[in-house]
Amino acid sequence: MTESSNKVWFVGAGPGDPELMTVRGQKLISQADAILFAGSLVSEAAMRWAKPGCEIQDSKGMDLDAINGWLIERARQFPTVVRLQTGDPGLYGALIEMVQALDKESIEIGVVPGVSSAMASAAAGVESLTLPEITQTVILTRMQGRTPMPEGESLAELAQHHCTLCLFLSITLLKKVQSELYAAGWNEDAPVLVVYKASWPGEEKIIRGTLADIREKCRAEKINAQAMIIISPTLGARHWSELKKSKLYDKTFSHRFRKAVTIDEVLP
Repeated sequence: MTESSNKVWFVGAGPGDPELMTVRGQKLISQADAILFAGSLVSEAAMRWAKPGCEIQDSKGMDLDAINGWLIERARQFPTVVRLQTGDPGLYGALIEMVQALDKESIEIGVVPGVSSAMASAAAGVESLTLPEITQTVILTRMQGRTPMPEGESLAELAQHHCTLCLFLSITLLKKVQSELYAAGWNEDAPVLVVYKASWPGEEKIIRGTLADIREKCRAEKINAQAMIIISPTLGARHWSELKKSKLYDKTFSHRFRKAVTIDEVLP
């Protein structure tokens, strides 16, 4: 990968396990002259690919102005600068706030997507976020905290769809989550999956419960940060005795790669 001018790359580090970073992200780390990584959320093990002499800085004690200043200064010195962010840069990553500062300085930028903790948490629990005739919709959102929610996006309003909900940055607000979902008509026995540090080697914890008891279970496990909450009618489907099958693999369903067989051909 050769760049004609100095460039800042925003790279998604994925959910935690460095091996879940994309190949492109790994290559950029190996080529980078300077890396600013979000140390409170990104495993330092991701620096294993950095070349000797690469300047590496943890941003966990920096505010936005300090981060932007660091990126601008290094971009003026080095051909390849990497801002390594947790998950995917476009989800709760303050991407645009940093890009705008670089745009003002006419610094070229690029973005490399990463695996979201929502997907990693579903994988950890061996769950599917969608199932035929159960739900075909996934909402990625958060509980309102210090950051207010836009009009029409309260959890109670979104939860009325009764589809899959993946809640970021909300583990300390589980009491409010319960209240909002009850207001939206969810039952106390609705299944909930909480995954702490999804994919982090040796640190991942999986907590299963219901809307009624998940808060107490998380408190017992002292889970108060870096956790994904998934509430979905699809949870636990692995153990269902009956399951609606996907049309994609149905013998009687045609698509451009496979001709369907007739019902007569399927029946013995």
